Amino acid sequence: MSEIVEIPPGDERLEAVYPVMHELRDQLSEEEFNARYEAGHPLGYRIAALFDDDGCRAAAGYRLFTNFVSGLHMYIDDLVTADRWRSHGYGRALNEYLLELARREGCTSVQLDSNVRRTKAHRFYFRERYFISSFHFVRLLGSGV
Repeated sequence: MSEIVEIPPGDERLEAVYPVMHELRDQLSEEEFNARYEAGHPLGYRIAALFDDDGCRAAAGYRLFTNFVSGLHMYIDDLVTADRWRSHGYGRALNEYLLELARREGCTSVQLDSNVRRTKAHRFYFRERYFISSFHFVRLLGSGV
């Protein structure tokens, strides 16, 4: 039976979450993953993970916050199902969990960005009734940029 749990920084279950999240964020070592979660948690970043049997099947990183454009809303930074477990309903179950959490917290919307090359993810989001509302612009900062 599957179970969705909120996982705090330092929790031993993060060891099972990391390989799933790494499929989406492959630039992060396990040490950097844990360090960023430790740094982001006091600012509101949370991880929810879906476990089935003894393994993590899907994971999501999200935040609740308020801005002028959207009021109180949930922003999903990361939503991934382990490749071998896609099309088993795990992503949909985790998304439903997040939507219900956002409703309970009084959010007006749930929002996310998805890389333009992730067409399979886009099909999932469209099926889940998300729509494209804007362009996301980035300007890198650093030496020579």
